[in-house]
Amino acid sequence: MTLADGAALAERLRAELHRVIIGQDAALTEVLTALLGGGHCLVQGVPGLAKTLLIKTLGDAVAVTVNRIQFTPDLMPSDVLGTEVVNQDRVTGSRTIRFAPGPIFANLVLADEINRTPPRTQAALLEAMQEGQVTTGGVRRPLPRPFFVMATENPIEQEGTYPLPEAQLDRFMLQVVMGYPTADEERRILAETTTGAIRTASRVATGEDLERAQALVREIAAAPNVIDYATRIVRATRPGGDGAGPGVVAQCVRWGAGPRAGQAMVLAGKARAVLHGRPAVSLDDVRAVAPPVLRHRILLNFQAEADGISAASVVAQVLDHVPRGA
Repeated sequence: MTLADGAALAERLRAELHRVIIGQDAALTEVLTALLGGGHCLVQGVPGLAKTLLIKTLGDAVAVTVNRIQFTPDLMPSDVLGTEVVNQDRVTGSRTIRFAPGPIFANLVLADEINRTPPRTQAALLEAMQEGQVTTGGVRRPLPRPFFVMATENPIEQEGTYPLPEAQLDRFMLQVVMGYPTADEERRILAETTTGAIRTASRVATGEDLERAQALVREIAAAPNVIDYATRIVRATRPGGDGAGPGVVAQCVRWGAGPRAGQAMVLAGKARAVLHGRPAVSLDDVRAVAPPVLRHRILLNFQAEADGISAASVVAQVLDHVPRGA
């Protein structure tokens, strides 16, 4: 796949998403960035902002399998991964063991309200997201390619929820925040979604197209100064040590981002370059993807909570502090 083909594919997908979803331009761009970058995304937003509709529409636009998992407190790991079942031949009476795959065996997986299920079930996704496989009954079973997980969280309700551990949060390339629509967008939503007209996306790509685009992203050039810039940003989120960021980091951050954040930043920057049809990732690409890459990877302390300081504000101050040059 050429660079022009990759940019055209991304534009077709963006256009089909916008045929169904009104507004949310930044969120759609970030989801496409994670998809082309070969990562997963954690989508946060209040109910009714089209989080579920987004993955459904993406599945309509690409000829791949799509499964939705509604995470609940009683969901078990086998409900996600699958389980072994015993089949008995009615004639001979012989028994065989067969693996019944769970909903994780799909190309696009929506993990809806992932923070509503206990850690035991949340952990069932770790191997799948990191290695593209699951292990059941001592057997490693590869997942279909491409494989993309979009998990959703409701930031309002805390009762009956189980916050994701840092190890799992780190597996998400981007945290996408979906905000309220503008007044004009909300008026369009009310006017266009309350009629008998059916808003659907057309199929414009295949799974093979996505895999080729993901391979193309890996081939995008990243100059040494871009790698250095990403490295300085990540190291500036860690309190203490060399490369420490502004004072807010020492005051409000317990743990900063790890090396996987730097990898995600470079890959997301390359994907953003493909979205814009450019053959190399720029410093602006790295800066643009830094907030969704970092804001879920920074662990704040009690002082930050008491002062009402968010991870997003810490990331913004880090970006203002880190120079573009060496």
